Amino acid sequence: MLVALLCITANVSKAAPRFDLSTTANSTQNNAQPDQLLKQQDIRLQQRVNAVVNKDSLRKAIADKRLSVALVDITNLQDPRFASINGDTMMYAASLPKIALLLGAYEVADRNHQAIDETKFNTLVNMIRYSSNKAATEIYEDIGPATLANILQSKRYQLYNKEQNGGLWVGRPYAKAQAWKRDPLHNISHGATANQVARFYYMLETGKLVSPAASSEMKQILSEPGINHKFVRGLSGRPGSKIFRKSGSWRNYHSDSAIVERDGKRYIAVVLAHDNQGGKWIEQLIGTFDDVIHATPNLLAGHPVEKPLS
Repeated sequence: MLVALLCITANVSKAAPRFDLSTTANSTQNNAQPDQLLKQQDIRLQQRVNAVVNKDSLRKAIADKRLSVALVDITNLQDPRFASINGDTMMYAASLPKIALLLGAYEVADRNHQAIDETKFNTLVNMIRYSSNKAATEIYEDIGPATLANILQSKRYQLYNKEQNGGLWVGRPYAKAQAWKRDPLHNISHGATANQVARFYYMLETGKLVSPAASSEMKQILSEPGINHKFVRGLSGRPGSKIFRKSGSWRNYHSDSAIVERDGKRYIAVVLAHDNQGGKWIEQLIGTFDDVIHATPNLLAGHPVEKPLS
C-alpha cells in the first residue's frame, strides 16, 4: 500500500512547479508582518459558532477545555471574519503540527537559497496528505529542532506565542525517540492552539508564509487529502468542495484543520478534541460550520464582539 502511495505522489509532483529561489528575490527581506487575524472577531459569526457547540453532547467538553474550535470566513480575504471557542487552549494535536514542518522546510530553503526539489516535494506530500511519520521525521531532522522552534517563535510568524498560551509546536520527531524539547508552557511534544492554526492558514492564503510562491506550493501540498475521515468525510456529500487540510489522531486526541472552498465561499476551520468521540465530533462539526458559512450573508464590519464560550 505504501509503495502505491509513493507512486501516486511521484506522479502528481512531476507535473508540479518547483519552488526555486535561484530565480526569485530572498523573500525574508520583504518585511512581512504577522497578520492581525485574531483582532477580526465578528459578533454574528461568533454567535453562530456558539450556538453550534452549545449542545448537550459538546457543552461539557467545552467547559472542561477538551474541545477547541476556530472558524474564519475568508471569502473576502482582506476582511476576514473570525470566531473561536477555547481558541488559546493548548492541546496535544498528534500529526496536525506537521504543518509546522511544512513551513520549516520552505523557510530553511528560502534562507539557504535552495530549491525544493522533486524528492523533497514528494516527502512533504507523503507527510501531509498521507501523514507519513517516516517522512515527517526526515523533514524534522533536516530542518533541525532548534531551527524549527526559532521559526515558530519568530517575530515574523509568532505561531508559538507565550503571551497567547502557546501555539504550534514540534518538540520531538514522529518516531520512537526522546523529545528534543517539549513546549515551554505546557510540556507538550506535538501541540497546537486552534487560534494559531487558523493564523497559519490565513497567512498561507495571503502569501505570507515565506513568500507568495512558497505559500502557493505549500497549499498545493495540502490539497487532495489522502485520508478519508473527519473533515473530508464530513464534506463528502457537498459536491465541489476543495479541501486543503492536515489532521491528527492519537489515542483519544483528534484534530483537523483546513481551508475549504465551495460555491464562491472560502473559510478556515480548526477543531481540536480530547475525547474518544472526538473524531465523530469533528466530522459533524465541519458540516455544521459549512452550513454556517454558506448561510451567512456578507457580515458587516464594526460590530462589538460577544464574549466567546469558554
